[in-house]
Amino acid sequence: STADLAVILVDARKGLLVQTRRHSYLVSLLGIRQVVLAVNKMDLVGYEESVFRAIEAEYRLLADRLGFTEVAAIPVSAVHGDNVVSASAAMPWYRGKALLDHLETVAVGTAAQAAPLRLPVQWVNRPNQDFRGFAGTVASGTVRPGDRIRVQPSGRLSTVTRIVTADGDLAQAGCGKAVTLLLADEVDVSRGDVISAHDAPLECADQFEATVIWMSEAPLLQGRQYLLKTATRTVAATVMPVKYKVNVNTFEQVPAERLELNDIGVCEIECEIGRAHV
Repeated sequence: STADLAVILVDARKGLLVQTRRHSYLVSLLGIRQVVLAVNKMDLVGYEESVFRAIEAEYRLLADRLGFTEVAAIPVSAVHGDNVVSASAAMPWYRGKALLDHLETVAVGTAAQAAPLRLPVQWVNRPNQDFRGFAGTVASGTVRPGDRIRVQPSGRLSTVTRIVTADGDLAQAGCGKAVTLLLADEVDVSRGDVISAHDAPLECADQFEATVIWMSEAPLLQGRQYLLKTATRTVAATVMPVKYKVNVNTFEQVPAERLELNDIGVCEIECEIGRAHV
């Protein structure tokens, strides 16, 4: 994931619910390690500090188990604007930043920028015989002319010669930038391939284990074939054994043969056409 920060909203009257734990678990699966815990509806609990502190303490225990590195707990009342844009006079015991102020000052975007280069190829741009570029959006890392790259899944090596955009060539392109790369060699690159750093290439496999968040009314069944979207490629994939599902309250691994709506489980996936990027 390119995201660095998530906001978890909790009702001050109800505290941590199963939904809170599920959403937090999903956030951890996405690789997000910074969380804002917004404890809302403080006006309905009399702006009591003890209510907020109890929720904050319980959530920090959960955050430790999920590996979050930073939790900023902020008491708010959205309907009255308390601690949303500016500090609340109703909660003088809270001396931290208001929610918007925190979101505007927290450092984001650093994780994806520091990661190795990943550029899923969306289109092979060939307007004439003298130009052959590979268009896509940089998903992570940075690319510069002269960089050595590896094309996956073929593993072919080459060097970036130009970074072309509608506004002219660039000296470098970072995460989120839509560009067309020209390479020094006539390597075979197609839509669905991924251009990655030569010394930290994307791993490729046709069988792998995955944590699956199931969001369909129809259950996920082992042995059934599905379509798997990976980067800009779609491949046929079969769910092999469902190893277990996760109880989001206790994080216990529960034996399962299928996943129902909102279940989170670990499955083995086998790609039957081509090779998937993982």
